[in-house]
Amino acid sequence: MLAFSTCWNNSRHSDGEAMITEILELGVSDIELSHGMTIAKLPGIRNAFNGGAFRCCGVHNYFPSPTEVMIDAPDAYEFTSHRTFDRDRALKMTLKSLEVAAEFNAEYLVLHMGSVPRMPHRKWTGKLTEMVREGLEPKPKLEKLRQKCIRKRSRVGALYFQRAIESLELIAEKAAELKVKLAIESRSRYEDVPTEDEMILLQEHFSENEWVGYWHDFGHVQLKHNIGLLEHEAWLKTMQPHLIGAHVHDVTWPDRDHRVPFTGTLNYDCLLKMMEPRTPHVWELSPRRQTDEILLALQCWREKFPATI
Repeated sequence: MLAFSTCWNNSRHSDGEAMITEILELGVSDIELSHGMTIAKLPGIRNAFNGGAFRCCGVHNYFPSPTEVMIDAPDAYEFTSHRTFDRDRALKMTLKSLEVAAEFNAEYLVLHMGSVPRMPHRKWTGKLTEMVREGLEPKPKLEKLRQKCIRKRSRVGALYFQRAIESLELIAEKAAELKVKLAIESRSRYEDVPTEDEMILLQEHFSENEWVGYWHDFGHVQLKHNIGLLEHEAWLKTMQPHLIGAHVHDVTWPDRDHRVPFTGTLNYDCLLKMMEPRTPHVWELSPRRQTDEILLALQCWREKFPATI
């Protein structure tokens, strides 16, 4: 199922209905309501939805954005935080997002689960990416840092993963009540929760719970692929049984994501073979991407992958 995220044009609109209309003009009627949305836009979105203008395939936490957060910050509050207030706020706002998702008949809620604060990004994944981008470091030095990163994350990550699991157990109760699936998103930074090993453990932990699954972000996974932390095709194949849907965007080597499909390095012909056409293929594009570029890519997508339309 081809769908489109409001992250592309949310910042350009003060009225929710106008925002929805701009996406509909692309020829896409299934829409994911994304994070960073002010509560002031909800009336317009409701007008469009109640009038039958669009179908809401899913919602991305937090939706709407916490009123005290003035920028688009889906990680403003984390389930893994050392601060009790932040963890409680993350839980409260997620339960609110679930209620809104149910109001719009959404199939799923995309979740970020947090991060490991003891591993600053610039020192680990950020440094690995910098070394790959510059192409100046000898491979042994790059591999040494990569392995050090993996060992450090394995050593310090257990506490934060456990906090994420405990929060997810509470959220899953509400998800079952409202019949909205929890889609745990693949992340682009190795400091984030869960890592790939933790994602497998998470899915095993909830193997008897039909309301918890995996959300594949093509761009995020490709960023890790580009710095040697995983192999994209193999990872998607591993997660196939748990897959709820995916965020679709392309990557310019090595770390510029949220590009328009077919303008970067992703091999969609190969990767999409591992996704059922009926699962949501949600285009999640940067606000900087131009309408003409998107329309051209959508035309190409419809020709290459008609089963997803």
